[in-house]
Amino acid sequence: MPGGRAGTACLVAAPAGVALAWLLATPEAPDPAAAVRALSDLLGSTVLGLCVLSWLQRDDRRPAVPHARLWRPLSVTAAAWAATELILLVAAASEVAVGALTPAAFGRFVGGISVGQVGAATVLCAAAVAVAAALGHRSDSTRSVTPVAAVAAVALLARPVTGHMSAQVLGSVLVAAHVLAAALWFGPLVAMAWLLRGRSPWATLLPRYSTLAWKCVAVLAVTGIVDGAVALGGPGALVDTGYGRILLAKAVALAGLAALGWWWRRTWVPAAATHRATERESLRRSAIEVVALAVVFGLAAGLATTG
Repeated sequence: MPGGRAGTACLVAAPAGVALAWLLATPEAPDPAAAVRALSDLLGSTVLGLCVLSWLQRDDRRPAVPHARLWRPLSVTAAAWAATELILLVAAASEVAVGALTPAAFGRFVGGISVGQVGAATVLCAAAVAVAAALGHRSDSTRSVTPVAAVAAVALLARPVTGHMSAQVLGSVLVAAHVLAAALWFGPLVAMAWLLRGRSPWATLLPRYSTLAWKCVAVLAVTGIVDGAVALGGPGALVDTGYGRILLAKAVALAGLAALGWWWRRTWVPAAATHRATERESLRRSAIEVVALAVVFGLAAGLATTG
């Protein structure tokens, strides 16, 4: 499956994950906007992943993806991300508005309510990334992507770190680590499937990405266990509550993906590193992983919006 088709499949897989969360949570239910939230998380993670792709090849004399080629995909992805975040912001404002949502009511929501302020800041950060990347594309700029990555990370973290876990000791830190680990697992692989062509780029970058991905898996496991224990309060809630059932499904899915990653680290990564894996094989395997991760992102979005 070519990289572009994998991205399209993710747009279906993430809502499918939300639908699964909906079924698991019955009679509770995730927020109706959870599907948009999952897509937003995927887009934001891809923005960060494109920046990481630049870092992974920063010491190469002839990078597989020239720096100037990153700006256009960054601008397009960030613009789509800003659009989904704006949809979420308007949806949240509509929920608290008395009657129809007027411009004045929307202004009060984003100016005087913490949820609205966080949402507005996220939209502005994503839009700023899109503008900066568009300017970089127009000028064929070779400037660093680090400032763009920093703003993207702030936008990714703004909502999660101000959620329910923020009331716990080190809760925001654990959530931030969890969100960034998920983004750094998904995003760079999407960027590679999108932009790498030929065996040589995969031979160079896949082993580097694999090392990063395993660190992300470890962080996700530790922070996920701690967050889940705090949120549930006891093992019985894993099956007795909708939140617990979604969390259990997410944990099983991530365990399966970790097992797949371990197998591919023993087979695909060495084959790619020695030019024995074709471009088509690498695209197909990366597509399988990113689509499966998109389902998990859907489950996570459903989890975050289930009481």
